[in-house]
Amino acid sequence: MVSAMIRKIRLIILAIIILVLGARLPDRQAGFSVLAASAEAVSYVRVAIIQDAVSLNLKINGSYEFIDSQTNKIICREKNLNTTVTTDKNSILIADKNLKAPPLLIKIDDRGSVVINGRIFRGDISLGIKNDNGHLLAINQIDLEDYIKGILYHEVSHYWPQEALKAQAVVCRTYAAYQMQESKLKSYDVTSDIYSQVYGGKTSERYRTSLAVDDTRGEVIMYQDKLVPAYFHATCGGHTEDANLLWKIDIVPLKGVSCGFCQDSPHFHWHNVLTLAEIAEKLIRAGYKAKGISNITVLGRDSSGRITDLEISAQEKKINISAKDFRNIIGPNVIRSANFQVSIVEHDAIFEGIGWGHGVGLCQWGAYFMAKQGYGYRKILQYYYPQTDVKTF
Repeated sequence: MVSAMIRKIRLIILAIIILVLGARLPDRQAGFSVLAASAEAVSYVRVAIIQDAVSLNLKINGSYEFIDSQTNKIICREKNLNTTVTTDKNSILIADKNLKAPPLLIKIDDRGSVVINGRIFRGDISLGIKNDNGHLLAINQIDLEDYIKGILYHEVSHYWPQEALKAQAVVCRTYAAYQMQESKLKSYDVTSDIYSQVYGGKTSERYRTSLAVDDTRGEVIMYQDKLVPAYFHATCGGHTEDANLLWKIDIVPLKGVSCGFCQDSPHFHWHNVLTLAEIAEKLIRAGYKAKGISNITVLGRDSSGRITDLEISAQEKKINISAKDFRNIIGPNVIRSANFQVSIVEHDAIFEGIGWGHGVGLCQWGAYFMAKQGYGYRKILQYYYPQTDVKTF
């Protein structure tokens, strides 16, 4: 009687265990995971990792599927690949296959990996053809949290204080979520370069930066229950910039704040010398009649000290240009910020400035020194984005 009762109890316990495990484990189909209906919702971001390539090297370890993204039909299902991908008119050429169905979706078995041009990427890959020149466009479709892990190492040092890393993780996640919201009708949400956020895939993941992502999982910066376009830069030089002056984004969190934390940044001061001929060449390529530059004059500065507009005296005419456009044309790593002085000595222009970057939002070196002084990541974010809250996305 007792043993029969024990057996009955054991059977009940075993049934419960099976039910629990069955609810938690993903279904499997041909080696590819299918999310169960009860699984946690995942946000995916589309990252343009290659935008204009004649060819690329593609290596896949494990099972994979090629899928026609228009019809969702599986074109083929194979295992392991190492080849060069090119295009021919409206076709993508992969190994011995001429695939006339771009954009092509490559789904990888969750036990496998995909390597493009030597870098390992999580998630799926979409290969398309740019209509203007027939070159390749490669987009990584990846879980938002994994995307942030592939960013942080490039945006800040993984040796920085953990609170600074956590602040950067929340900022990067917020920026990506905002772009996802704004780019629904576009081919991709963000690029993998300095014009969005520098992203290197799984190859760029490090333990401490990944820990900062996990510790802030799902957290974003909100203002009046809306995502903030969370811009950031290396060093503000004493005062962050008003986003409305650059991009017509007029909200309280991005009006700019005084920053006394970044003065010991290695990028606080900068200096560069360019020949007037070099400047003229770049401006001419950008469409300006800038032959024979003789002088560069500052026309105005904003409340943060940054230059608003410049007047360039050239052979044919005087050119008025915004400091933002001038910096982008000459090079954002050459003219490191819009807060500079310029003097002409014979055939050279001497630039001396402070800060590095556009100056909007988080000052990364300011965050570094705030963390060193004991500030938590939420305090850091509230300082650089006033009147905001950190909430779960």
